[in-house]
Amino acid sequence: MSGLVLHHEAAGAGDAPSLLMVGSLGTTLQMWEPQLEPLSSRFRVIRLDLRGHGRSPVPDGPYSIADLGADVLATCERLGVARTSYCGLSIGGMIGMWVAANAPELVDRLVLISTSAHLDGSAYAERAAVVRSAGTTEVVADAVVQRWFTPSWAAEHPAVVDRHRRMIAGTPAEGYAGCCEAVAGVDLRAELARISAPTQVIAGADDPATPPVHGRAVADAIPGARLVVLDDAAHLANVQQAAAIASMIAEHLDHREQR
Repeated sequence: MSGLVLHHEAAGAGDAPSLLMVGSLGTTLQMWEPQLEPLSSRFRVIRLDLRGHGRSPVPDGPYSIADLGADVLATCERLGVARTSYCGLSIGGMIGMWVAANAPELVDRLVLISTSAHLDGSAYAERAAVVRSAGTTEVVADAVVQRWFTPSWAAEHPAVVDRHRRMIAGTPAEGYAGCCEAVAGVDLRAELARISAPTQVIAGADDPATPPVHGRAVADAIPGARLVVLDDAAHLANVQQAAAIASMIAEHLDHREQR
């Protein structure tokens, strides 16, 4: 399986332990900016744009999680990354589960945020059809961004909400639809037992897209995985609970440095 080399940005010392960060459907690598400064002081942080998102290539869909996982492998090969930790949120977490199960030699430690191994795919298939028909992601931007933050937090941070809405609206329609179809078809439940990387699962207590029950199912199925449920966090928990997420990622990765 051949993958695409994805647009990426690296920060931190070149000889520091590496950390791949892959984000949510409808975002760019900029969604990780709240974690960039605290993590890049200790790790080589490599943020990726999903296929069809940001500045990455936009092939015709549909895509699968295996396609998106192959993109991560191809990008790591291009960068010369043979061993790395991985942090993924939402579809980024799904990709991380696939990579950790199918390329265990690559993934040292794994952080999965606001994600699921299996969802009711009908809503995502419908969303893909709507976006393709309209030719723009603008038609879903308002509905999607409302799921990313709790209403009270969104009311207090309108500029942050608007910034992320613009990420959705700026995503190429075919790339967004293709990734929606990847989510619609995902079922990683049979692969979770093969993940050997120490895994931290983080769920937002108020996440309507991937409620904590999904995080619990993932943590229960991955050997030795731990689950934390964050209060006052919806889907983009890394934005709403920026400091807490950065601390949890660093703490989980610190165990690697101590080995």
